[in-house]
Amino acid sequence: MSVRPRISFARQVLILQVAVVVIVACVGYGLTGWMLDGELRDQYGQRALTVARSVSVDPEIAAAVAAGDPGHLVQARAERVRVRTGALFVVVTDNRGIRFSHPTPGQVGRRVSTDPSQALAGHEVVRVERGTLGLSARGKVPLYGPGGRILGEVSVGFDARAIDRELGHVLRDMSLFVAAAVLLGVLASAAIGRRLKRQTLGLEPYELVELVHEREAVLHGVGEGVVAIDPDGRVAVCNVEASRLLGTTPEHGAPAAGLAAGGTLREVLTGRHEAANLFVTAGERVLVVNRREVRRDGRDLGAVITLRDRTDLETLARELDSVRTLFDALRAQRHEYANRLHTLSGLLHLGHCEEAADYIGTLMADSGGLAPAPENLPDPLPDPYLQAFLSAKAAVAAEKGVRLEIGAGSYVPGRVADALDVTTVVGNLVDNAVEAARLGERRPARVEVELLGDGRDLHVTVSDSGDGLPPGLLEAVFDDGVSTREAVAGRPRGLGLGLARRTARARHGEVSFADPDGRDAQDGWGAVAIARLPGVLGAEAVQ
Repeated sequence: MSVRPRISFARQVLILQVAVVVIVACVGYGLTGWMLDGELRDQYGQRALTVARSVSVDPEIAAAVAAGDPGHLVQARAERVRVRTGALFVVVTDNRGIRFSHPTPGQVGRRVSTDPSQALAGHEVVRVERGTLGLSARGKVPLYGPGGRILGEVSVGFDARAIDRELGHVLRDMSLFVAAAVLLGVLASAAIGRRLKRQTLGLEPYELVELVHEREAVLHGVGEGVVAIDPDGRVAVCNVEASRLLGTTPEHGAPAAGLAAGGTLREVLTGRHEAANLFVTAGERVLVVNRREVRRDGRDLGAVITLRDRTDLETLARELDSVRTLFDALRAQRHEYANRLHTLSGLLHLGHCEEAADYIGTLMADSGGLAPAPENLPDPLPDPYLQAFLSAKAAVAAEKGVRLEIGAGSYVPGRVADALDVTTVVGNLVDNAVEAARLGERRPARVEVELLGDGRDLHVTVSDSGDGLPPGLLEAVFDDGVSTREAVAGRPRGLGLGLARRTARARHGEVSFADPDGRDAQDGWGAVAIARLPGVLGAEAVQ
């Protein structure tokens, strides 16, 4: 069992993002301050150099320096320039570095505190140095006399504290921007954390991993087909059993409507039809479908559809019903046969032989079951399977008061090679016809089955004396759940005809109903079903 961490994953992400934002902001702030400090020092140095150049081109200062400045002209001129420009100092020296001017008069006549050699050598110098007045950004230029002779130097400096004050103003303004950026980053990180928590439904990564493992184990371990549909109607999950039952393996994100060709199953997959233990057909299979909508905290997460294969159970249930009905019919016929034997025995014991003979003739003429084959044709159904199958159906129909007949045009020379498909198609058509004839108004109630072999193909026509189908149901009756009768004892209706058509179409055949308003309706038939089953007869049928 996994141990839940003290700090949730979403909070860890939030802390990490906030830390990254703060670190980046602080590094950017420091880097910008460092660059601004260098830029300001360079600007102040260039400013000092410009002032020094303007002083060095003054001819009166050059003449005074050359004469040794007996009238202290240089000091007066330099101080005026210093006051006007806001410089820390304006110092003029001779070629030995002896000052002729200084903001502190006591320093006049002394040697400068910094090295004047480069300026006296004819080079301009810009640097930050510490002198008698403290740290300053200064510029030094040579002082030329007549003929280009270097008389001395001019040094101008600006207080470094002014640089720091200006840098402080800039950094204070920039700090507001950095604080706003950090705040925005924190808010954005918090929003991302909340969105991450919503998208993961508050689950931690280790919980998501366990959930995926559990989901895979459950989906592929159950015996039912499971299909998960997202809110956009696309396939999110489809396990192996669902792929087998649907006959397709959809890709993740494929439209759910593409899992079924049509009918009720497609409407369930697309959400247009509710399903609670709903019986539908998929190909030749009978499926029980359930659909459940999934919601969490009021949020639509899609739907889960479960599929259970009931094909074998449905087949067994149909066969059991047929056997039960046949058993009831045989039991009733046994009682009737015993009564007739008692009557015949009584007539013989009393010596009424002629009456007994007449009674036997009446019984033979009144016997139910399949109609005899036409005399001008050989046995129309030599296949023992068809004979037994239709005889059983005739007994069941007779118990329901319906006479099942073989059509005069029936002739199947071959043997049945695919009994399962023949049972599915012919059996469903006959069962529907018997029910229609039993519930119809025409009497006597009867059903006619006509079978014709064409090579290896079998053509089937089933006519009943029922009330027929409305024109609007000639095609709709083949859809799942569509029936002219209500369900009995919880058994679903509307599956047999759809299953018969799908079985025939799987063999490239067809099942349909003829128009009841035609000649068949005038002959006393309510509905006429026509089926074509290619390849269900054996090879001997071709010979």
